[in-house]
Amino acid sequence: MNVRLAAIALILTCALAPALRAAGKAGEKANLSFHLETENTQNPKMIFAQDHNGDIRYFKRMPEISTRDVVAFTPFPSDDENSYGIVFQLNNAATRRLAAVTSSNQGRWLVAQVNGRIVDGVLIDEAVNDGFIVIWKGINLEDIGQYDAAVPRIGAKKPKKK
Repeated sequence: MNVRLAAIALILTCALAPALRAAGKAGEKANLSFHLETENTQNPKMIFAQDHNGDIRYFKRMPEISTRDVVAFTPFPSDDENSYGIVFQLNNAATRRLAAVTSSNQGRWLVAQVNGRIVDGVLIDEAVNDGFIVIWKGINLEDIGQYDAAVPRIGAKKPKKK
């Protein structure tokens, strides 16, 4: 009986080991998402509220652009002198999606969420067709380090996998 229990425990340990190891790395990856402003009449499970200078604005939970859409980035010191900004270069599909979203949603806000926190927002005033999207402030050195581990800098070659 004890041999069977030991065998079951060994099988479960081997089966769960990759999941447990991956769970520790999840917090280390850079997480980026851009969310479009919407109406508060949407399904409450599909939107979230954000205070903006005393006004409550509502944004879609489903991002328009996310980490998987980024092919390169470049950080820069922000004007607030307390944080950094980042320019993200998008892949072709995300470039087309951003152009469509910004073309049809002028006058709405697009907020940037980095590693679970809202860091910046921009008012869409024209279509963005160049494949670059910017977070102007709110990025810290730890965020930049996480992006360095995930994607190359703009103009640098992607490191080869070992």
